[in-house]
Amino acid sequence: MEFKDYYATLAVTKASSEKEIKQAFRKLARKHHPDVNPGDKAAEAKFKEINEAYEVLGDPAKRKKYDELGANWRMYEQAEAQGGANPFAGRWSPNMGGGASAQPGGFRTMSQEEMEELFGNQNPFSDFFTTFFGGSEAGPRVGGRGRGRPRAGRDVEHEIELTLEDLYHGTTRRLSLKHDGHARTVDVRIPSGVSDGSRVRVAGEGEHGAGGAISGDLYLRVRLAPHALFERKGRDLYVKVPLPVATAVLGGEVEVPTISGKSVRLKIPPLTQNGQVFRLKGYGMPAIGKPDDIGDSYARVDVQMPTALSPAEREHYEALAKLSGTGKAHSAA
Repeated sequence: MEFKDYYATLAVTKASSEKEIKQAFRKLARKHHPDVNPGDKAAEAKFKEINEAYEVLGDPAKRKKYDELGANWRMYEQAEAQGGANPFAGRWSPNMGGGASAQPGGFRTMSQEEMEELFGNQNPFSDFFTTFFGGSEAGPRVGGRGRGRPRAGRDVEHEIELTLEDLYHGTTRRLSLKHDGHARTVDVRIPSGVSDGSRVRVAGEGEHGAGGAISGDLYLRVRLAPHALFERKGRDLYVKVPLPVATAVLGGEVEVPTISGKSVRLKIPPLTQNGQVFRLKGYGMPAIGKPDDIGDSYARVDVQMPTALSPAEREHYEALAKLSGTGKAHSAA
C-alpha cells in the first residue's frame, strides 16, 4: 500500500495552520481544475490528488490521525503483512500506546461539482485513504459515536425550475433547507449543459442519520422553464427568425439571436422559402463537463407578409403581378 504525503501534495508543512492549508488547496484547485484544463488527463489526476489531500488535512480530526499514522508507517506495513487487511482492527492503534483500537470514521462527502462533474461514480481515493478513513463502500459510513443503533438518513428529492440560460451558463442557487425544525441555507452549483429532467446530487443534505450515521443526499430534479425564443432538442436549439418578403425573394442578411446573448448575421439566399431551416454550427448547448463540445442552433425562416401597403408599394406589387401574369386580380362583386 503506497503512502501518500498529503502535505507535499498541497505544498504545505505540518506546521501550517488550517487557514494556510485551505488557501493552498483553493490555489491549487483553481490551477488544476478540469474546466480550466479541458482534456488534460494529468491536470485531472492532479486535481483528484489535491481533493484527496484536503479531505484529510482540511479536517482537524483526520489530520491528527494522519500525523500519528505517518510517524509509524513502517510498523503499519509490517502489521498489515502479518495480520490481514486492517492491522488496526483489535490489535493496533495509530499512536502505538496500547489503548483501544482506532475506529475508522466516515469522511465528509465532497461537493456536487467535485464528485458528480469530475469523478462520476468512480472512487478517486487511494487505498490508504479508503482503508484508514472509512471511505470504502463495503459498509456504512459512521460520522462518530452516537446513541442507539446507527441508521443512515434517507435521500430527499425536490424539483427546481431553471431557465435555458441557467442551463447554458451554469448557475448557483441558494436553497433554504429544514432539518429537525432547524432551517439552514446551502449553495448548490448547477453545471452548464444539464438537461430537463436531470438529477443533481447534493451530498449529505438529505435526512439526518441516527446514532451518528451519515445523512442522506438531496437530489434536485431539473425542470426547464418555457423559453420565449428557443426550443431545445438534446444539445441543439431551434429558433424562429422573422424574414421580410423582399429579403426572402431577393436574398440578403438577417440577425439571428443565440442563447449566449449575442446575435449572429445569417446570409439568406434568393428565393428562400417559408419554413426553410439554416444550421448555425456551434451555437447550441454545451455537454456536461465539456465546455468545448457544443451543439448547433437551427434558424427556421418565418416569412412575414405585409399588413399594410403604401401607394408606392402597391404600385410595385401591381407591376410585379402583371409581369408574373397575375395582374388581372379583381374581387368579385
